[in-house]
Amino acid sequence: MLQFLDVVKSYGSGSTEVRAVTDVTLSVAPGEFVAVMGPSGCGKSTLLHLAGALEQPSAGRVLVNGKDLAEMTAPQHAELRRNDVGYVFQALNLIPALTAVENVMLPLELDGMATKQARVHATEALARVGLSHHVDRYPDDFSGGQRQRIAIARAVIGDRRLLLADEPTGALDTVNGDQVVELLSDLARNRGVAVVMVTHDPRFASWADRVVFIRDGRIVDETAPVFSDSDAPSVADLAPDLAPEVVR
Repeated sequence: MLQFLDVVKSYGSGSTEVRAVTDVTLSVAPGEFVAVMGPSGCGKSTLLHLAGALEQPSAGRVLVNGKDLAEMTAPQHAELRRNDVGYVFQALNLIPALTAVENVMLPLELDGMATKQARVHATEALARVGLSHHVDRYPDDFSGGQRQRIAIARAVIGDRRLLLADEPTGALDTVNGDQVVELLSDLARNRGVAVVMVTHDPRFASWADRVVFIRDGRIVDETAPVFSDSDAPSVADLAPDLAPEVVR
């Protein structure tokens, strides 16, 4: 569903050049839940931006569902995000003037779907994330965990097969964080959505099928967690050589 082939992302040029991502090759299959960990500033969020066509690579290729993003126009990138790729931002980016259901409806309406039909789909998407009541309330009327669920419903509405989540538990307590990550895991296992989640927390990374570690823009290690969902492994458990660096 997602492929990085020798991807490089640089900012600036010459003596001021900074490489955020270097020679990254990575594949994510449909129904696979991949967590991305690493120190702050190591390129984790840049990786998601490239996967969501929010930025373009300086070299290499990024493919989503077999489509080379470099060969697509800006309007085609926007269409890809509306139809195939969902993005959960750390700041959520819910529109406060729209109700929960209106926020979730928005991608479908932007794609030309009639309001009545879009509302039916949005209500169903909210129900799938455990929010079947009070859908006509505004985001500020919901708890942090509930707002995150609204953002996830918006990200997977329609037939999106790739979900990119940037620190989706960053502002949540442990209970709400567990519920959100469990939801992401369920989307992968039961709906075949490919999920890529950036996180600092080994507890949440342990839910993933695979954990990818990044340092200085490079993938330096991968591992498959062997912990049960109730365990709370440390970074030293997941990658002993990276433990001193993977901190908030």
